[in-house]
Amino acid sequence: MMTKNSIEFDPYIERKAFDETKQGVKGLVDAKITEVPGIFHHRQDILTNKKPSASVSDLEIPIIDFASVHADTASREAIVEKVKYAVENWGFFQVINHSIPLNVLEEIKDGVRRFHEEDPEVKKSFFSRDAGNKKFVYNSNFDLYSSSPSVNWRDSFSCYIAPDPPAPEEIPETCRDAMFEYSKHVLRFGGLLFELLSEALGLKSQTLESMDCVKTLLMICHYYPPCPQPDLTLGITKHSDNSFLTLLLQDNIGGLQILHQDSWVDVSPIHGALVVNIGDFLQLITNDKFVSVEHRVLANRQGPRISVASFFSSSMRPNSRVYGPMKELVSEENPPKYRDITIKEYSKIFFEKGLDGTSHLSNIRI
Repeated sequence: MMTKNSIEFDPYIERKAFDETKQGVKGLVDAKITEVPGIFHHRQDILTNKKPSASVSDLEIPIIDFASVHADTASREAIVEKVKYAVENWGFFQVINHSIPLNVLEEIKDGVRRFHEEDPEVKKSFFSRDAGNKKFVYNSNFDLYSSSPSVNWRDSFSCYIAPDPPAPEEIPETCRDAMFEYSKHVLRFGGLLFELLSEALGLKSQTLESMDCVKTLLMICHYYPPCPQPDLTLGITKHSDNSFLTLLLQDNIGGLQILHQDSWVDVSPIHGALVVNIGDFLQLITNDKFVSVEHRVLANRQGPRISVASFFSSSMRPNSRVYGPMKELVSEENPPKYRDITIKEYSKIFFEKGLDGTSHLSNIRI
């Protein structure tokens, strides 16, 4: 028989009560809480290893200048070599001079902030847990009801923007124009990135595009409110991405870290830069040639932190295409390391288990 106390601390009931406010983490901060509620507490062993170790303090993820990518063949080939090194050794890199105008980057960050700081009643009208059927969804922690052990300190909204964009009225007015404008640039730049990645594999430029890697774009826009006790929680738990490729725009607050050589390395914000990282599906189809790296975001007393993640992936959308290691990259000496799988099948497990710190790739290894 459950006592009153055990009901009070039942994590499901606590999560449900938090969810039903429809005001997310920002609602807690607006209520001027001084202590982080228990559902947000992470295990101490996950939290203690927060700072990059001394041996990697001089390491930083590669920064690649794309200014000359269209100049001539030699310049492009030099950039391809840098991309190849980055995705094989780091799984992450930052791009400067990517040609997306600075005002477009600033406006999408402002739009994300405007929505999350909108009147709670307006935001509630977009609140949903039905990400499978709605084009635009606002909530806190997509995996709130999964088996993930702790809740993270962030609110988000997500929107499938390609190939079947939402009608303008489906997107809140506060961020509508900014999202359409930014996504247009992201799709164009994503096309270029997949060309360079194809070339880095020694294949024709259009190879990855022909496999529908660039076809679907999901934007997830995060808002990390300032946290009164950042040593008890995380902005996002350790995870790798359920995508072919992720393009991230972050503001100047910082907190993103990647796991490199068993140490956490800061991805320091660079004004006007974009962070690119390989997702699980690209590791799968390249048969481990490119690496999908685990990363996380720390909670912070400063804030709010704004980030815009653009995922090239159909995720839970209908897609019958089956993916496995590319035939051009396997041989007797290098046999396939993964079984074939659809993105939807992979994503279903990804969403059910939530951000629990493990990659599902290990479960489909041959």
